[in-house]
Amino acid sequence: MKKANKNLYDVSAELEQEFGPVGSAGWNKAIEQAWAEYNAEILLETRKRARMTQAQVAERIGATKSYISRVERGQIVPTATSFFRIVNALGYEIEFVPAATGR
Repeated sequence: MKKANKNLYDVSAELEQEFGPVGSAGWNKAIEQAWAEYNAEILLETRKRARMTQAQVAERIGATKSYISRVERGQIVPTATSFFRIVNALGYEIEFVPAATGR
């Protein structure tokens, strides 16, 4: 039997300890927050790439600069409609492609 390396730890156990078991309310909330932050980062980086200010994006979609700021910080999650409007205002579009097979 191999001796465990004491410098390694079980990431799954760490996550379960912090958020609860997979599928629990705590776990699901953490996943939701992670997606909010991920989407926020995508929008922030896309806006920067488009060389637009938050105020410019807000004006194009009929929102406030503070709304765009909160979305980019992951404080609020835009509706699907708002997400598409923001992406479009930045000069991008979202394309749906079939998921890889073998799931």
